[in-house]
Amino acid sequence: MSRTWYYRLLFSYFPIFFLTVTILIFIAFVFINDISRAETKKADRISSNYLADTVDHTIRDIELSLMEAVQNDQAYKDYFNHRVGASSETVYAIAQSLRELTSSSSWIESIYLYDNMNKSIVTVSGPRDVESFSDKAWIEQTVSGKLSPGWQPVREYDGGIIQRAPIRVITVNKDMPLPFGSQGTLVINIKMSSIEQTVDNMVNGQLSFMTISNRDGQVVYNAHLDDEDATEGRVLNTLTLDRLGWTLSSGIKAGNLFGWVSVISYVWVVIAIVTVVSAIIYIIYVTRRNYKPIQIIMNRIEAHQIRTLEDSGSRKDEMKMIDGALENLINHMMDYDDKKRENVLLQRSKLFNSLLHGEHLDLAAARLEELSPFDAVGESVRFAVVVGEINRYEKGFQELYTRGEQNTLKFALMNVLQELSRNKGIQCWAEWVSAERVAILFLSTEDSSEHDMTGQIRDVAEDCRFWVDQNLRISLSFGIGPIADGIGTIRESYTGAEAVMHRKWLMNGDVGLAESGEKSKPLIETYTYLQMIADFVKRFRMSSGQWREELEEIFTAFERNMLPDEDIHSLIQAMLQMLSREVALMSDDLQEKLSEDNMNNWLKSIEEAETLADVKALLFEDLTDLFRTYVSVTETKSYKAMVNEMKSYIEEQFANPDLSLKHLSDRFQISGKHASYLFKTEFNMKFVDFVTELRMKETERLLCTTDLALQDIAVKVGYANGITLGRVFKRVTGITPGDYRRAKREHHMDES
Repeated sequence: MSRTWYYRLLFSYFPIFFLTVTILIFIAFVFINDISRAETKKADRISSNYLADTVDHTIRDIELSLMEAVQNDQAYKDYFNHRVGASSETVYAIAQSLRELTSSSSWIESIYLYDNMNKSIVTVSGPRDVESFSDKAWIEQTVSGKLSPGWQPVREYDGGIIQRAPIRVITVNKDMPLPFGSQGTLVINIKMSSIEQTVDNMVNGQLSFMTISNRDGQVVYNAHLDDEDATEGRVLNTLTLDRLGWTLSSGIKAGNLFGWVSVISYVWVVIAIVTVVSAIIYIIYVTRRNYKPIQIIMNRIEAHQIRTLEDSGSRKDEMKMIDGALENLINHMMDYDDKKRENVLLQRSKLFNSLLHGEHLDLAAARLEELSPFDAVGESVRFAVVVGEINRYEKGFQELYTRGEQNTLKFALMNVLQELSRNKGIQCWAEWVSAERVAILFLSTEDSSEHDMTGQIRDVAEDCRFWVDQNLRISLSFGIGPIADGIGTIRESYTGAEAVMHRKWLMNGDVGLAESGEKSKPLIETYTYLQMIADFVKRFRMSSGQWREELEEIFTAFERNMLPDEDIHSLIQAMLQMLSREVALMSDDLQEKLSEDNMNNWLKSIEEAETLADVKALLFEDLTDLFRTYVSVTETKSYKAMVNEMKSYIEEQFANPDLSLKHLSDRFQISGKHASYLFKTEFNMKFVDFVTELRMKETERLLCTTDLALQDIAVKVGYANGITLGRVFKRVTGITPGDYRRAKREHHMDES
């Protein structure tokens, strides 16, 4: 038999094969090129950051070490404490210190001290006159106040006769005496050559370059950058050195940016050639293997023709033989289809549930096109699950309609959904997952964004809810799950839609939209809510108006953490039970208001609310009425004993630095404002004034009878330090503690 079919199969693959290989080679080259760019930029950024950190840390360490040495050197303090004229020993001690500081780091060019009052300078070699000083111009700029704080731009520094030519330095001025003196200036000069040498050592001159610019954009230094690099090199990263006001621009020199990419490209070409050869061999092998079934069929047809020819003497048409075989096959397929239609509804429902719950996805993906009502399911389609629920199902639906009417209405609802979906250009598949709940799987094959698809689905849900409400007199709520890219994420969309239906109180209207990653949205632990409820009950029990803010914060947490309705209901029930335990025993009225029957009525009215705002309004209204009753009960009780106990406690604890209205509030379980009000009403003075009076009396006694320092007295009477005690004592008595002690002792000596 002719091998025409074999050659047709063989050569039909090659055009696609070569085209595919060519595209893959090009894509691989582009991909590797992009990777090389990103990695080169990343490596340059790391090295530049390290260089910048090295320079910044070195400058900072030099500055800190110099300031620490000057701060700890007594010679500087003696110099500025004798303003008439410092001794020569002090001056030369400072010169010796400057020499040591200059030699402490190779980066330091020079350090000298300028005296504002005497207009003199102390250098490493001793005192100098300003007029003959080589850096006189800088001193004039310093005295004029034109220099900004911190490190100054690069300048030319003339070191005098020792240096043949000026050198480039960066300078910082430090007001003396430290830390904020105005009597002199310590001038520190850092050699730019040291910084440039560090930069040169850390920048690879064969591959990289770096440009350092100041705040004005002027180039301070170019590291390994020539004219060719400036025109053809590429800047990859730019970072700032805030301490010096420099901008560091780093990059790769011309000709070195992607040199290594070509090596990888050559390797890839070799791999591509090997792949092409291997693919050709594989295609030949596969073609031969795939041709074998056809060859077997044709051999059987030929054998059958030979037998027929021998029996009948006539050759039977092989096409009729193939036609007969196909007809038999079609008959078998029709029988199979008839049997398949008998249970297609059951299989469709099973497939629908498998998609929603993420079960048997390997089988579901294969059967989706076969069983679903969708026209086409490609690789780029998007899905979204919407859960619809009949509101007030038991009272508003089951009681009004018979079983047959219920089924008819549900069937009409599914038809409405399909019609509205087609009008919006999307496909839907709806199945009832429970008596009152329907799940709708939407599919979009258009090249539209997730936002557009979500908007279309929301419009379908809104239109369906409105139409059903107007025509069928049924109230519906819809929860829209996030967009699912592919079959494997349909379960996440369904979980998100169900989560929305569990939070109907938080829905803005009757159509709620799930957030992305709805199913994994973390919730704060229950004990955190219980702690917030405990704080609310405490504020309520303390008759503090802040209980409203606490309750508002609780509802804010409910909304912020997207708590389900069931959890919110449970927490509100726990809140009412905790409140009942705390305040119900205070009076019969409170016991009646917080009885089990009343609380059940509250919870029942909360369950019937449609939004979280309605729940909050109901709860605020009931709790406000309860709070009025509680306040009226607490105000009738005597507070005389409590106030006297507070007074005795303050007289014992006035030396406690933590004594405050909050301290009293926690101690006596009343609000701070209420404690202040009771204290002022009973004693006609503020709490703060009463504590201050006790502390001042004790301070006067200790000043007169002891030799304790003011700091020790401050600790004994409840102040953190002597400065605070002195300020309060002078405000109360009119004189300082020291003057008071001297006056009392002089008076005692006169009496003696």
